[in-house]
Amino acid sequence: MAPQPASAATRKHRRSSRPLPQCLSILVLALAASGITVGSAQLSSEDYYDGSCPAALFTIRSAVATAVLLDRRMGASLLRLHFHDCFVQGCDASVLLDDTASFTGEKGAGPNAGSLRGFDVIDNIKMLLELLCPQTVSCADILAVAARDSVVQLGGPSWTVLLGRRDATTASASLANSDLPGPTSNLNALLNAFANKGLSSTDMVALSGSIRDSPTAGCFVPVSSPPSSSRAAFVPVRAGAHTVGRAQCKNCRARIYNDTDIDASFAASLRGSCPAQAGGAGDAALEPLDASSPDDFDNAYFGNLLARRGLLHSDQALFDGGATDGLVSAYASDADRWGGDFAAAMVRMGSISPLTGTDGEIRVNCRRVN
Repeated sequence: MAPQPASAATRKHRRSSRPLPQCLSILVLALAASGITVGSAQLSSEDYYDGSCPAALFTIRSAVATAVLLDRRMGASLLRLHFHDCFVQGCDASVLLDDTASFTGEKGAGPNAGSLRGFDVIDNIKMLLELLCPQTVSCADILAVAARDSVVQLGGPSWTVLLGRRDATTASASLANSDLPGPTSNLNALLNAFANKGLSSTDMVALSGSIRDSPTAGCFVPVSSPPSSSRAAFVPVRAGAHTVGRAQCKNCRARIYNDTDIDASFAASLRGSCPAQAGGAGDAALEPLDASSPDDFDNAYFGNLLARRGLLHSDQALFDGGATDGLVSAYASDADRWGGDFAAAMVRMGSISPLTGTDGEIRVNCRRVN
């Protein structure tokens, strides 16, 4: 039986724009345990590694906490990595593979090129786990757990992560180009993209603010005092995940200059840093997907849509006289409902076509096959 999302108490998350206090210590690993290869199994529960690598979840959680403490935007990056993995040939860590002589990987595909980040965090986690439990914890499971832990670090809900995924031995640039929704998608295109993965309209809207786009999928416009402004800018995760992250000017230019379903003052403020003429440094200007609380996982994103302040065309498509208007309104006024639906959708998304049993492999290095 598929596990249910966490309880209401666990799911409860913050609506305010105040950042989640960061008080977690950096994990120090002193001893390496003997490695036990995981046998055949289906996705089951969070207890999957209890016997073979007891410190696995603690190791991932601690590494994610440290990464987000050093760069708060990394939480959105890790969440987006999991989404971009699962939407292309299933949750199999194919997004992490570098190009080889036999296949072109997904990192250079249109929705991913120059926009995905967080690979070094995953590499670090994998290195620690290989010391503890050689060839035991899959890269695909690391992505799934890191996504959940990132959301929690940003003040969002928690959920039970099904474990037991194995890693792909190939990747698909063509599927990455065709299956990942883009920043100019209309509502029907978004609904179809999620339906093709077995996800409902509720899943799509709940996940929307957090996982649908990339750094090059949005509109990166500088803000007056952005958090961690000295760091390289990052790109968003869509819907439920578009509550955190930033996007680039070159991908929201058409919206702020051509769309009519946009608040006039909001569009004017973006035009100041995102020039109408394509090309040049202006293309990479940054803007938060959720200007009111760009680095907190809250429901302000949906309130922005009600005010016609969706940064991307595909954001505002969720509230533009279509079938999902009611859900957007509900999530804007009820943070707990959105948190529960988001957690449930993440469980379902994390179960898209996983490799289990003897399929695939457990990579030693997440960037290449064994």
